[in-house]
Amino acid sequence: MTDIGVRAVRQEVRRGADRIGAATPPGRDRAVDALRAAAVLGVVVGHWLVTALVSDGRTLRTASPLQHMPWLAPISWMFQTLAVFFLVGGHVATRGHASARARGVPYRQWLTGRLTRLCKPVVAVLGLWTVAALALLLSGAEFGTVRTLVKLALAPLWFLLVFAGLTAATPLLTRLNPLWPLAVVLHVDLLRFGLGGPSWLGWVNVAAAWTVPYTLGAAWTRGELERRRAGWVLLGAGAAATAALVAWAGYPASMVGVPGEGMSNLDPPSLAVVTFGLAQCGLALLLRERLRHALRRPVAWAAVALVNISAMTVFLWHQTALMATTATGLLAGRLPGLHTPPDGLGWVGVRLLWLPVFALALAVCWAAFHSFERNGGGRGRRARVVRSHRPSDRGTAAKARHV
Repeated sequence: MTDIGVRAVRQEVRRGADRIGAATPPGRDRAVDALRAAAVLGVVVGHWLVTALVSDGRTLRTASPLQHMPWLAPISWMFQTLAVFFLVGGHVATRGHASARARGVPYRQWLTGRLTRLCKPVVAVLGLWTVAALALLLSGAEFGTVRTLVKLALAPLWFLLVFAGLTAATPLLTRLNPLWPLAVVLHVDLLRFGLGGPSWLGWVNVAAAWTVPYTLGAAWTRGELERRRAGWVLLGAGAAATAALVAWAGYPASMVGVPGEGMSNLDPPSLAVVTFGLAQCGLALLLRERLRHALRRPVAWAAVALVNISAMTVFLWHQTALMATTATGLLAGRLPGLHTPPDGLGWVGVRLLWLPVFALALAVCWAAFHSFERNGGGRGRRARVVRSHRPSDRGTAAKARHV
C-alpha cells in the first residue's frame, strides 16, 4: 500500500473513532467497558492457545499443551479472566437495578430486558450446532468427533447459565458480603478434599465461586472499593492465598482444566480459582484510573467500544471459529499447530501463527450472527456503550448494550 493509501486509511480510522467518541455519553465509565473487553478477549485468546483438536485418522480429540508442558501454566494465569467478567457484571447489574428502581421500573421488566440481551444470541449458536451435529452424524462422522465438537461449541453456555442466575438474584446480592460465598467455597473444598466427601459437592461451587466476584462488583457499586487500598488488599491476599494452595494444599497450578488431569481448578471451580480471581479483581480495580486516562484517546476507546458492542457474539462463537478453521484445514492434510499433538514449543510457535486465521474466522461468524446481539434488547430504556448518533455526512454510529 502506498503512503497516500496508508494516510487515507489512518484518516478514516480517526474519523470513525471520533464519531464513536462523539456518540459516547459524557459520564460513561470507560474503564468498566475496558475491563469487560479485556475479560472477553482473555477467554477467547486463552481458549485458542490451550485448546487443540488433534486428528487421529477420522477422529478429532481435544488436547492441551498444558498436558505436555505443565510449566506453561502461567499462560492460564494471564487468560483465565472470568472473575473480572463477573466483577464487572455484578457492578453493572447492581448499578442498573438501582437506576431502574429509582425510575420506577419493575424488577420483572428490568430482568426481562437484561436476560433478553444476554440470551438471544444463544438461539443462533444452538440452532446452527443442532443442524451441524445432525448433518455430521448423517454423513457418517464418528460419534466421538461430533461429541467433541458440540461440547467445545456449547461449553460457553455454562457461563451464561450461571451469569443469568446471578443476574436474576441481583436484588438479593446487592448487599451480600463476598466473604459469605467465599466461606461456602472454602467449606465445600474442605469437605470434598480434606474429609473425603462426595465429588458432587464441588458443583455447589459453580454458583458460590462466581458469586464472590459478582458481589465484589456490588461492593464497587456501593463505593466500598474506591480506595486503592482495597485493590492492593485483594491483589496481595488473593495472590498469597493462591500460592499457598498450589504449593502446600495440592491444587493444580493451571487455572483452567487440563485433559487427563485428575483435578481441575475450573470444572468445578475450586478455592484456588476463587482466590486467584480475587487477585485479578484487585488488579482490575487498581488499573481503573490508568484505563480511564488511556481511553481518552479516540482510537483506543473506539476499539474497546466495538468489542463491547459484540461481546456476547465474540464469546459464543470463538470456539466455532476455532473448529471451522480446524475442519477446513483438514482439506489440506494434517497441519502443524492445528491438527498435531501440542507436545512441544514448536507447536506453540506455530499455534501463534494460527491466531490471525482464527480471528478472521471469528470475523466471519460476527458478520453472520452479530445481529442477534444487536437486536437482543427488550422494551424500555437500554444501556448503550454509545448513543444513537447521526452526523449529517456519515450515517449512524453503532449502538450497543451492556452484556
